Amino acid sequence: MNTPKIKIIKNGPYLVTGNIKLSEKIITPNGMGYLWTEGRSLPQSESYALCRCGQSKHAPFCDVAHRLFDFSGKETASKDPFSKRAQLLEGQGIDLLDDGRCAFARFCHRQNGDAWELTEESSKLENRKEAITAAKECPAGRLVALDKSGHAMEEEYEPAIEIIQDPEREVSGGIFVKGKIAIESENGELYEPRNRVVLCRCGHSTNKPFCDAAHVSYGFQDKIEK
Repeated sequence: MNTPKIKIIKNGPYLVTGNIKLSEKIITPNGMGYLWTEGRSLPQSESYALCRCGQSKHAPFCDVAHRLFDFSGKETASKDPFSKRAQLLEGQGIDLLDDGRCAFARFCHRQNGDAWELTEESSKLENRKEAITAAKECPAGRLVALDKSGHAMEEEYEPAIEIIQDPEREVSGGIFVKGKIAIESENGELYEPRNRVVLCRCGHSTNKPFCDAAHVSYGFQDKIEK
């Protein structure tokens, strides 16, 4: 079986290989913060190409619209590892690593505060639990909670790709990549495998290939041909 991989095609789509499960997930508010609910059913294949220009009429799949719109998909994101890019916030009970890569999914916000506030007040057991949840549910992988021995408190995902929809903000989100799937740059270099990242699919991120929440300011909604 082929190893799961995402290959970034120059000024083109994400080429996905390795029989990676594809689904659609909806950011849904609840009383504690946010949760994922199931979206529409998507066809499955051993390999497929996902749009990253934001213009496909067969979203989330590529329909070569990038050629018509002269899409520039130049990669600008750092390839430095998370440990080098992230800043450390020391809390009373746990610590928090933050690399600033935000997809505006809002899972870092909980009923009693956000991940940063909860970390700072993490001497309280309830705040500590909520801070850990807020960090590990961030799809962009921006936040990683650490215990005081420096151990990352993560939920290890199986490889999967989820197309994000955000009806609360009336936008379509990025591509949630789970389970340390290899992401290969257009020039053949590999980004650090991460348990959680979100890739841009609106075409407007200034940190390509990763989502920087530009889909919100641009009001991106994917185009689905009926």
